[in-house]
Amino acid sequence: MFRIGHGYDVHKFGGDKPLILGGVLFEGEQGLLAHSDGDVVLHAVCDALLGAIAKGDIGHHFPDSSDEFAGVDSKELLKTVMQLVKKDGFSIGNLDVTIVAQEPKMADKIEGMKGVICAVCDADFEQINLKATTTEKLGFVGRKEGIAVHAVCLLQKAS
Repeated sequence: MFRIGHGYDVHKFGGDKPLILGGVLFEGEQGLLAHSDGDVVLHAVCDALLGAIAKGDIGHHFPDSSDEFAGVDSKELLKTVMQLVKKDGFSIGNLDVTIVAQEPKMADKIEGMKGVICAVCDADFEQINLKATTTEKLGFVGRKEGIAVHAVCLLQKAS
């Protein structure tokens, strides 16, 4: 049995938090406004996984109205989501993530982000694909107002 999930998240640049994407710190870069640590990559991954197991979205499980999740490390959110995935008897077949950002440049951080996602999701490196693109200076991303991320996953019944 297979299940497909799609996740999408957006965060605006601002505030005084550091920029963390895919669990990796981007030193010297403007952070993102969010109730948690603002890791838009891991938020989209959480939403894809939750969608695949038909368990709502990240806001349902970790509401921004709750002080419990203020400033929370998004790796912890992803760990909790993976517990739900495993509880339902699934494992990751593959995960494909697209970061849409005019800046910062991502190329030298992609492997590190993949490593974090693999570790948290108990997945092999070849099961996770992570890529980045710009919008050729179009829209809110092109104006450097924020970052958007799409994530798609295929889950399979664990054997």
